[in-house]
Amino acid sequence: MMILLPVMLYLWPVSNAINERISKPNIVLFMADDLGIGDLGCYGNTTSRTPNIDKLSKEGATLTQHIAAAPLCTPSRASFLTGRYSVRSGMASLHKVGVFLFSASSGGLPMEEITFAKLLQQRGYSTALIGKWHLGINCNSSDDFCHHPLNHGFDYFYGVPVNNLRDCKPGHGSVFGAGLKMHTRAALQSMGIALISLAVLNYIGLIRVPRRVLGYFFLIAAVIVGVLLLFFYNFRNLNCFLMRNHSIIQQPWNYENLTQRFTEEAKRFIGRNTNAPFLLFVAYTQVHTALYASQAFRGKSKHGLYGDALEEMDWSVGQILHALDQWHLREQTLVYFTSDHGAHVEEISANGEVQGGYNGIYKGGKSTSWEGGIRVPGLLRWPGVFKPSTHIDEPTSNMDIFPTIVKLAGASLPSDRYGIDLVHPILLGHQTILRAKKARSLLLLCNTHIYIAPADRPDSGKSIWKAFFFTPNFSPEDSNGCHDDHVCFCYGKSVTYHDPPLLFDLSKDPEEKNPLTPETESHFHEIIQVIQQAVSNHSKSLVVVPNQLSLENMLWKPWLQPCCSSFLQFCYCDHESRENKKLPEA
Repeated sequence: MMILLPVMLYLWPVSNAINERISKPNIVLFMADDLGIGDLGCYGNTTSRTPNIDKLSKEGATLTQHIAAAPLCTPSRASFLTGRYSVRSGMASLHKVGVFLFSASSGGLPMEEITFAKLLQQRGYSTALIGKWHLGINCNSSDDFCHHPLNHGFDYFYGVPVNNLRDCKPGHGSVFGAGLKMHTRAALQSMGIALISLAVLNYIGLIRVPRRVLGYFFLIAAVIVGVLLLFFYNFRNLNCFLMRNHSIIQQPWNYENLTQRFTEEAKRFIGRNTNAPFLLFVAYTQVHTALYASQAFRGKSKHGLYGDALEEMDWSVGQILHALDQWHLREQTLVYFTSDHGAHVEEISANGEVQGGYNGIYKGGKSTSWEGGIRVPGLLRWPGVFKPSTHIDEPTSNMDIFPTIVKLAGASLPSDRYGIDLVHPILLGHQTILRAKKARSLLLLCNTHIYIAPADRPDSGKSIWKAFFFTPNFSPEDSNGCHDDHVCFCYGKSVTYHDPPLLFDLSKDPEEKNPLTPETESHFHEIIQVIQQAVSNHSKSLVVVPNQLSLENMLWKPWLQPCCSSFLQFCYCDHESRENKKLPEA
């Protein structure tokens, strides 16, 4: 788990005119999926074309040390929406798998959780989520929608409730293939050994097993294996569907012009809410695999299908920003762009094409708490309020967005939130305002495990300390990821534990190449003590809550399966295409 350091702010006096100017603005939040910080021009990339996203940096503030609350989709998004660590809402796993995989799981963001959407909704904001949710759907039936976005403060939802996986797009492989083969083989071998053993014991007379019992045993085993194979064979229909509010409108979804459809939905929402404050959260399904791009972008980038998808997403951002200009909402709107975590560096297609992103100079990627896994883009634009080309070099968290927009909306901030309001430091143009006399610690979770932790320098210097209690075992060893498993795990034999923790000074070693020692850092023991105290305080403050990512909650439950037609019709429908929406050419 990770600790990041300093960030607290002094609320400096601001004139009444400015206070009035910044009350109840519109909020537009963009979140990419699996985007590497090194993929954008404003963070140093010279080969990808992202002019619209880069323009946000030129016209506003760039957060250079912006940290995702977790290195995986589900816990990161839970923390972003609630402004607190995912473990506090039960959205952090205790086992190997740390995200929801199936639409018919019973886990999800608990209804009692307070999201920023709920608070803004209570303040008269019209709220919408366009794109990816990935925080659960149902609890006890296929239509109770207990975890659905509309139960968490959003008035309107158009998007995908689970995740965009390779299995959703024919010909792009499967994330379950290797594991399914391994576990099916192991299950069949175990059943075979059990049956043979029973038969032998029965034959030599040590036990008597009625043939009927053996038959039932074999039948039950065959049914279980058959259901699993049937489920994964039909995974695309069962898990890859598009919803509008509570209704499934396309199952499975069609990738054709999907980013354009998200874009048009976002533009329509803006057009419907020009006379009242609104919150628009555009959570792209790109650049997570399966990758896709519309015809206008296919084959146009320098980085294959990944680059095509990235450039189409940038086009989408530009279209939505243009809609704000068309409705004369530019200066009334705070815009934020980020990614849910770092790029998935192990993503390589069956034909050898690299389909994961680029994390720049930073080590590791998605699912690890090396900087490549948790350092993400953070861009904030508010014309007339923020000065152009402002850079904030102090550590910030995507959990800081919660208090930032809640305070702007005039809502009461819950006392148990983690983040800080970013508006006033950016408004006044002083990044040093973020550094408090008493530093804050930012813990970073790998599932529920403490990965890293930083703290401010005891001698009041400007170092940013980061400590690893364990690190993932890369495979191959000399690589920058866990290519043998397709993703790194923070579990059991997949990690190496460190006592004392590995310690880095990110201000001098952002690539995390040179761990410090008592010989190379005179304050080594003091720093470790501060870090361990922060971890202890965090652990003591935890309240036991139901684990939403338990094995029981993550299993596929047929009675929870959302389906727009009967199972006999394999849950197929396409109401979306029947509407004959004419989308503009990109």
